[in-house]
Amino acid sequence: MQPLERCIGQTLRQDVFAERDNPPFDRVCMDGIAIASETFGRGLRRFRIESMQPAGAPALSLSDPANAVEVMTGAMLPAGTDCIIPLEEYELDGGAAALKPQAIGTASRNIQRRGADSKPGVPMLKAGVRLGAAEIAVAASAGLARVSVTRQPRIVAISTGDELVEPGEPILEYQVRRSNAYAIVAALRDRGYEQVTHDHIGDSEASLTERLTWHLTERDVLILSGGVSKGKFDFVPKVLERLGVRQIFYRVAQRPGMPMYFGVGPAGQAVFGLPGNPVSTCICLVRYVVTALIYMSGRGRMTPQYVPLASTGKWGLPAASYFLPVTVQVDERGAPTAAPAPPNGPGDFLALTPTQGFVELPPRSQPLAPGFVARFYPW
Repeated sequence: MQPLERCIGQTLRQDVFAERDNPPFDRVCMDGIAIASETFGRGLRRFRIESMQPAGAPALSLSDPANAVEVMTGAMLPAGTDCIIPLEEYELDGGAAALKPQAIGTASRNIQRRGADSKPGVPMLKAGVRLGAAEIAVAASAGLARVSVTRQPRIVAISTGDELVEPGEPILEYQVRRSNAYAIVAALRDRGYEQVTHDHIGDSEASLTERLTWHLTERDVLILSGGVSKGKFDFVPKVLERLGVRQIFYRVAQRPGMPMYFGVGPAGQAVFGLPGNPVSTCICLVRYVVTALIYMSGRGRMTPQYVPLASTGKWGLPAASYFLPVTVQVDERGAPTAAPAPPNGPGDFLALTPTQGFVELPPRSQPLAPGFVARFYPW
């Protein structure tokens, strides 16, 4: 059980029921005067204000149907009244409210009836929902100071490679900045995962063995970037096997990101090996890691999104899925379309900045039909 203020972004593990009718009384929805609609129907347009009903006070009673009670938003509806005339529709005149010609006095106007939103015994929230601001407010309205949530996974993003240099450090002409881990951490924190850290391990079996042994002890999810291909210094799959990580799959018929790895550690840790090229890393992170984390957190499966392509042309491959970055635009009818925005290569992460995500194109031997509807993954 966690305090509500610490539950934002986490996954609810219990149903939340209203503690009483919601709203718990007939609630005034506008500042104004409360009147009896029957009196208005008989033609009365001037009401003496006999009292004032503030929010947070017991309901008053209207003593004379020819009178009115001044009311505040959120107050209980005074007994004997069934219509709220907002203050814009009357003028005060010597202790009375003189209605303007446009005033409307129908029954139940500007009143939210007791139990209209929810009733006890009916779940307002169900287990598995991600708790955002609205869900936190619902739990608080149910009188819950603490709720049961799924523990946040402890995640580490690991960059591998001797060529990588930290931002802010001196760099040589044959080196590159270590950017992938920062992208991974940012993407996961943006999705509500707070316990995310990062590490850098050089191209050494000994270093990989030492550091991965420690991370497998301390973390629930390992996300490696680089070292998973077939090069002489790509030691990651071999070291993981030696450490007892069971390979589930390795290499996927897709571009970019073919050398994609996934395994399960000795204690059930999820281990992802992403290709080291920045575009491949970002795409595989969203396509596989984020999808898996949502499922593992008890929030079910990611709701698929689809968008038609503004142009099809040459995009796609005959024997592999193809991930194509796109900018989402709105046509003259207000419908979204995806305009291809391919990078110059797998290292061109700058080309991703104007895009909103990517589409997944199935293997094909013929050109895609105009307006082809593809699955869309937002960054």
